[in-house]
Amino acid sequence: MSNTEVPKFDVELQAPDISAYKEGNTGIDYISTYDSGVDGPHVMISAVVHGNELCGAIAVDHLHKQKVRPLRGKLTLAFMNVAAFHSFNPEDPTKSRFVDEDFNRVWTAETLDGPRDSVELKRAREVRPIVDAVDFVLDIHSMLISPAPLMMAGPVAKGRKLAKDVGLPKFVISDAGHKNGTRMRDYGDFINPNSPKNALLVECGTHWAAETGALAIKSAYQFLHVFGMISDDLLNAFGPTADDLPKQTFVEVSGPYTVQTDDFRYADAYEGMEILEKAGTVIGYDGNDPVETPYDNCVMVMPSLNIKKGESAVRYGKILDM
Repeated sequence: MSNTEVPKFDVELQAPDISAYKEGNTGIDYISTYDSGVDGPHVMISAVVHGNELCGAIAVDHLHKQKVRPLRGKLTLAFMNVAAFHSFNPEDPTKSRFVDEDFNRVWTAETLDGPRDSVELKRAREVRPIVDAVDFVLDIHSMLISPAPLMMAGPVAKGRKLAKDVGLPKFVISDAGHKNGTRMRDYGDFINPNSPKNALLVECGTHWAAETGALAIKSAYQFLHVFGMISDDLLNAFGPTADDLPKQTFVEVSGPYTVQTDDFRYADAYEGMEILEKAGTVIGYDGNDPVETPYDNCVMVMPSLNIKKGESAVRYGKILDM
């Protein structure tokens, strides 16, 4: 596949109307927190960190409409990059990922406290007090071309443990994030192995497929149930069935392939999570140079489209024995 070939996408999901949630109850637009009055963790379900990833908005809208309130601790329901979300156009669905820059690459104290400014940085600084306050986060996302859902558990063991407790989806990815900035799930104590705080990022499938929205809802209810925030009845009504809880496969990302030229193309139409048996398998060409897998049983994690020089084409992963 050429790096200029972008497929036409079917948009099966509809962006929910979130205007009713703008005022919230925290003093921050589109952020609502509900306190049970009973000791317990502060858990956040986060949506639309990327504005064109509708599944998270669908899940948080569902929690609002069901008037889900925590049995213990506090529950925060958060719509993040609302400026980008409000710009979503199903006729051109790839264009509203962000307004100025990727909201999910600004999460370090140095960046948030620094002099640089953008629509996304303004919003990140606005919601930062909530992100600082919560104990556990499920950040709901989707992907452009990879249909296999992924749980992104971060670089430390506690992330993998939480992903195992949640039990879905099948593939759990451990990685150190991206060279071009830090994700919200990797912010602060979420990746401190000595802190009890923790975060997961679930990629529910391809952006606008109906099943992606369904998995986002199931994942949110399952996550809340893990922390004792909702009843068994609520989980049984809206959470995953036994068939939705597969034997999980844990994959550790060893690193990305970073494109060196303005002419990268794949040797095959990879969707993601393909396991290439032999080291040295050619996966593409960077200019005239072949790009080969670095080891046996190499997992192709989240291959990208529209790849530019200096960006990651794909990340390589090794299967872990868990």
